[in-house]
Amino acid sequence: MFVELIKGVLRTLPSQCLVCRAWPSDAVCEACVSRFAQPKIRCTRCALPVPSGIISCGSCLKNPPPLDACLAAVAYGYPWSDLILDYKFKHWVGRADAFGLLLHSTPWVEPALEAADWVLPMPLSAQRLKTRGFNQALVLAQKIAHKKVNTRWLLRIKDTPPQSTLNRHERLSSVKDAFAVDPLHAPQIKGARLVLVDDVMTSGASLFCAASVLRAAGAAHITGLVLARTE
Repeated sequence: MFVELIKGVLRTLPSQCLVCRAWPSDAVCEACVSRFAQPKIRCTRCALPVPSGIISCGSCLKNPPPLDACLAAVAYGYPWSDLILDYKFKHWVGRADAFGLLLHSTPWVEPALEAADWVLPMPLSAQRLKTRGFNQALVLAQKIAHKKVNTRWLLRIKDTPPQSTLNRHERLSSVKDAFAVDPLHAPQIKGARLVLVDDVMTSGASLFCAASVLRAAGAAHITGLVLARTE
């Protein structure tokens, strides 16, 4: 009870905008959200920007990914890239509140979360989790759909180099066989509607590989949801 009371008090205290440093402000002020987080028309399967009137990019039409839909809140660039890096590598976990609001305000995210049976954060390997100290995707998932978060079904069984250090071919090969479904829970996946959550999507290699094993286990519908998408 005391902890919840303190959290409630902290939520009412004024803060400084993480981007423009306006004071007092929300963690990201309305002006910065309007300037840097305008919704874009994106490919419905991989979340890359596409021209108006286009549903899927050429790459997804030629080689459809294992995702039924893919949503991204912002482009991975200024100011979000710096904020996300600090969140992941400097343990500034408090920024997840602002990121959660960005995700919730992204078009089609609320319907996707409402339709989902479960929300699965992208898992980290045991080695990466020990080094980083927390799973950034799990924290984001808890911010947007706490009651639906499921960390039991999808497992990361192979440690891989950071995707940002690899080219596209290396990314695809490095995450091959990196994910698996827990055999104890595999029967529950059949027919389920799932949302896969991650912080950043670059080539999509990790997200697609994770979705593939869930699809093979019988998932009926899989939506990828990321905070930022490289473009």
